[in-house]
Amino acid sequence: MANTLSITDSRIPNPTPKATIIRIENISKVYGSGETEVKALNDVNLIIEQGEYCSIMGPSGSGKSTAMNIIGCLDRPSSGHYYLDNVDVAQMDDAQLAHIRNKNLGFVFQQFHLLQQLSALENVMLPMVYAGVSNSERRERAAEALSKVGLGNRLNNRPNQLSGGQQQRVAIARAIVNRPVLLLADEPTGALDSRTTQEVLDIFTELNSSGITVVMVTHEPEVARQTHRIVWFRDGQVVHSHLTPADLNQVTGS
Repeated sequence: MANTLSITDSRIPNPTPKATIIRIENISKVYGSGETEVKALNDVNLIIEQGEYCSIMGPSGSGKSTAMNIIGCLDRPSSGHYYLDNVDVAQMDDAQLAHIRNKNLGFVFQQFHLLQQLSALENVMLPMVYAGVSNSERRERAAEALSKVGLGNRLNNRPNQLSGGQQQRVAIARAIVNRPVLLLADEPTGALDSRTTQEVLDIFTELNSSGITVVMVTHEPEVARQTHRIVWFRDGQVVHSHLTPADLNQVTGS
């Protein structure tokens, strides 16, 4: 939805409305039934606009991972609507969701999920195989993505020849190579030391500065503080949708 100025003044230009990448409307997710029923999400509403850099936080069992799975088209809600880049994907079948994931989404996880027998370049090329990109273009785009994350000199190294931080960079390159509208990161620094964590976060900041929308699940306040907006979940609901890094102290007490 476009934002409008509350005061009309011909001397003040209307702001250019941003495209909405994520629009979640009254989403609920229920597991089990009867006495075993668990409501992981309860009537959640959330909007994330193009170019935002958001983190999702909350205590264990708050619903943040379930929300991320739905945003990433890895799971479907029990009810409600989820619009990804203005397409309602909530009730799509498995094949349709797989196509959306490959075309519109990039994923970075705590574990790197690289194929050990393949080089960095070959790992980054994989998503483009499923997207039907020609071999020559796959190699060119994969090399470009690896250069973007500072691994232009490591194209032919296999994962066991790379440090943990370098492997996560390969995973980030793989996530952006199909030029997604949304980059999703689920605890991307959870397996890294503090120095490498900062290097990886610097890459996310650079990618966001280039126009990529980034949404990150994290339990680490120091990581969340490097994003621009924090969404806080509790008991399956969004209790704070627009926390700033400075606001986070009031919620976490740290």
